[in-house]
Amino acid sequence: MVKRSIRGDMMRQAIAREAARLMIEHGHEDYGIAKRKAAERFGVTDLAVLPKNTEIEAALAEHQRLFVPDEHASELSSMRTTALEAMRLLEEFEPRLVGPLLSGTATAHNDITLHLFADTPETVAVRLMDRGIPHEFAERRFRMQRDEVEAFPAVRFTAGEHEIDATIFPRDGIRQAPPGPVDGKPMRRATLAEVEYLLEEHRGV
Repeated sequence: MVKRSIRGDMMRQAIAREAARLMIEHGHEDYGIAKRKAAERFGVTDLAVLPKNTEIEAALAEHQRLFVPDEHASELSSMRTTALEAMRLLEEFEPRLVGPLLSGTATAHNDITLHLFADTPETVAVRLMDRGIPHEFAERRFRMQRDEVEAFPAVRFTAGEHEIDATIFPRDGIRQAPPGPVDGKPMRRATLAEVEYLLEEHRGV
């Protein structure tokens, strides 16, 4: 039984590392898809052996730290600088940075993801139009309650070399963050000031 458990742990770790590599090198952003593709490579069909999303996130961080530390640090700095500029542009909508860029596991394939809070999505569009920024609307779904999925409008636009994907919540949506895709807990949200601090900390200021 012990040997079986050790083999299972080793296979789960191997799948997590392969899923992380796929996300970094091939742009897979969905943990579930990366996990299944990694399992297929190892010929694994037992769902009990598949790693948790948190294990894949840890493997992502490990891969970036071991294999591309300088490149990853530079990419994070560039993306966070762009995020900060976008947040300043949309400051009236109390922007929050979320997702892998905030956690520090973002790759060049990831969008910069923001949460905005407005009375209507049209007010966000007007702000972008006033600045002559082309944009398009989309929809993002979150499981806000145990069995209830809610759809929210989102706006996408390009800033420099990066894509911004900003979900627009009602004004009172700032009180309750939706569950994140990694651990299902309320998503961590960073204010403009917190993103400024992240950049200063990175630069050693």
